[in-house]
Amino acid sequence: MEKKELMYEGKAKKVYATDDPAYCIVSYKDDATAFNGEKKGTIVGKGVVNNRMSNFMFKLLEKNGVPTDFVEELNDRDTVLKKVEIVPLEVIIRNKAAGSFSKRFGVAEGTPLKQPTLEFCLKDDALGDPMINNSQIFGIGAATEEEIDTISKYAFKVNEVMIDFFKQCNVELIDFKIEFGRLPDGTIILADEISPDTCRFWDMDTHEKLDKDRFRRDMGGVEEAYAEMMKRIGLGE
Repeated sequence: MEKKELMYEGKAKKVYATDDPAYCIVSYKDDATAFNGEKKGTIVGKGVVNNRMSNFMFKLLEKNGVPTDFVEELNDRDTVLKKVEIVPLEVIIRNKAAGSFSKRFGVAEGTPLKQPTLEFCLKDDALGDPMINNSQIFGIGAATEEEIDTISKYAFKVNEVMIDFFKQCNVELIDFKIEFGRLPDGTIILADEISPDTCRFWDMDTHEKLDKDRFRRDMGGVEEAYAEMMKRIGLGE
């Protein structure tokens, strides 16, 4: 399958059409952004890490009953995906307080939550991706009640599978953001990516951050953290 015209370019990826209208090719970039695009930079090799790690995780999740848009990895940066209509929601699961959750609710970073929490944010950079509740989602028509039930069920399943998997890598899954898409027949499937860009990963022993927070917070060692996550899951050198 070959890339045709560029359909869309986002902050971290380019999406190309293919000969088959049911599929597209996504190409991962090294560009890095934070705070809804206010902070920009480059993380060398990030595209390779995010592409390969996402594909690895999506295959693992497929095996555990979560349908995804993954079709085939073409090379280190390019992957064939099922073409979907993205549900305009960021779906966030948190196991420990961190980032905006800590700021919003005054809970110290690293505090274990009594249960995993589920949040929805409207995907809209111009509005700052505001939090949105189920009633508001239904009110503006972003998703139906049935779709939100399916998305919620899959999101908690993703959390369960990933907690177990990363534990074996001596990595704690603090929180993560995922997205879902609709196939032409309306079926909801996992889309976008799972990577150090979209998850908070901490070393279980040292609590060292192995994710994009190193870029957001100018902590240094960003490329090394991404490479370390590749190594931990068995894809790095």
